[in-house]
Amino acid sequence: MKQGTFTVITLIAAAIIGFGFFYGILPGLDEGADKSGGLQAILHQIRLGGLVVPLLITTLLMLIAFIVERIITLTKAKGTAPLPTFFSNFTKNVRDGKYEEAAMLCDKQRGSAAAVLKAGAEQYVRTLSDKALGTEKRLAETQRAINEARLLEVPFLERNLIALSTIASVATMMGLLGTTIGMIRAFAAMAQQGAPDALQLATGISEALVNTALGLFIAILGIVCYNFFVNKVDQFNYSIDEASYLMVEILKEKEAV
Repeated sequence: MKQGTFTVITLIAAAIIGFGFFYGILPGLDEGADKSGGLQAILHQIRLGGLVVPLLITTLLMLIAFIVERIITLTKAKGTAPLPTFFSNFTKNVRDGKYEEAAMLCDKQRGSAAAVLKAGAEQYVRTLSDKALGTEKRLAETQRAINEARLLEVPFLERNLIALSTIASVATMMGLLGTTIGMIRAFAAMAQQGAPDALQLATGISEALVNTALGLFIAILGIVCYNFFVNKVDQFNYSIDEASYLMVEILKEKEAV
């Protein structure tokens, strides 16, 4: 599924669930429930958050969907076996000149790392059949194939990371918007002639604080997950670079013999 399509579907589904929960399910859970503490008290406070809360719930659901997608994608990118074991077996086959076995090992492993290394191994085998190519040309073609395969895999690994960062930023702004609306209502209640409307004052302050808390929670979760996944992608790219570099160095040694 294309990234844009996934984002649109996620947005629509999250909006339906978020608004449906806030306007359809939450009033029934809150009505007549004990609000002295626990989950019921939290749900009651969320209901008092005003119009911005369903937007924040939608944003939270989108964030969760992107987090789950990143976990699944990066797990698939690693392949079936642990990467250190795969790299060790692959380089052993290359060192022994078993290039076909190395390619078959990549097919069995699957994932982004296997795709990059397989491209290099297959390209080197193809250059061996061309007697007109010298050592440097063969190694250059192998490195080119590795780089091209890596360029195809990097967008797959980094997909939706920008969405995580964007959600974290937008959630903060939404929380501030809800806070501002709540404070406007609170000050409007205080500005009435005579005694201030205590109910409207409390409702406005509660709305402001609920939106602030939800916005900050979503933003913190988004930033932490974004940094976590960026670190994972960087480590994964480094592992691929290290394995491909070792492969090329082994081929250089074999060519020098």
